[in-house]
Amino acid sequence: MAKKMKLKKQAKIGIFIIIILIIGCIFGVKLYKEYLYKQTYEYKLLEISYSLEESNILIDNLNDKELNKILELEYNNNIFKLVTEKYFIFNNLEKYLDYISKADTKNLTNIVAMVNVNRDRDYYEEPEKASIDNHELMLVNKYYYLGEDYEPEDITAISPTYAYEGNKINEEVLAAFKNLAEEAKISGYTILINSSYRDYNSQKEVWESRKALYGTRQADAFAARAGFSEHQTGYAIDVADFYDINDKFGETESFLWMKNNCYNYGFILRYPEDKEEITGYSYEPWHYRYVGIEVAKEIKNLNITFDEYYAYYIDK
Repeated sequence: MAKKMKLKKQAKIGIFIIIILIIGCIFGVKLYKEYLYKQTYEYKLLEISYSLEESNILIDNLNDKELNKILELEYNNNIFKLVTEKYFIFNNLEKYLDYISKADTKNLTNIVAMVNVNRDRDYYEEPEKASIDNHELMLVNKYYYLGEDYEPEDITAISPTYAYEGNKINEEVLAAFKNLAEEAKISGYTILINSSYRDYNSQKEVWESRKALYGTRQADAFAARAGFSEHQTGYAIDVADFYDINDKFGETESFLWMKNNCYNYGFILRYPEDKEEITGYSYEPWHYRYVGIEVAKEIKNLNITFDEYYAYYIDK
């Protein structure tokens, strides 16, 4: 009898120990799950006041390195809004936030575009040397320049059939323009190149003559300073309608044809209307840049400038 009682007592103790172990395991698993959750970005973002929706947006759009950077910053509801912008570049985040605090506009799409193309700083302020790894897609503007000694390869004279006297251009660009001009002619338009490759010193003369006539501000609006001109790349052209006696290409039927068809030959309208803040130049319906057919079509379909395309799809 005593032996049975002892066994029952041992069984009860064993059951009690098992129950304790089960409870301990359950509690331990719960604690471990809580520990693991506290290591998640969701928890950490919630801790610094992001909502669950905002946290999910940040987690879905950013990598670990970028999320860790967000955690170093104070809560800012503009951050998750910026992240959802199509052309958001994480490396520009602090510039976006700084520009938001200074700019008149609070339109985040415009802010992203402006910062991406360096418009959060003054023209010619701390310019960078243009990358010439890919000549066809090099960016030269008021922030990226070519040195005084830069001379493009494969520059060739353009025959009077396709240009006014004295013009030269890159061979690939010339071949593409010939195809364009011949097709335009079939449609009844005579489009010629009236300005093309200009070396550093030639561009210097152009800008200084404008400055002498109109002052620095107006000269900068209509002409690039030496080293900052696309014409020095050998991939830019200015065109005209041979029969345009008023010298107003933008008002001709040839312009409409050029605008609607140039991308099929690898050209883009470089300084479009209503994009002056982005490009840094006044609208120039006569100025085109060769970037290759594939990129030209992308830029047209995306409805952005080359400056924006370069920032997001090349430099990024």
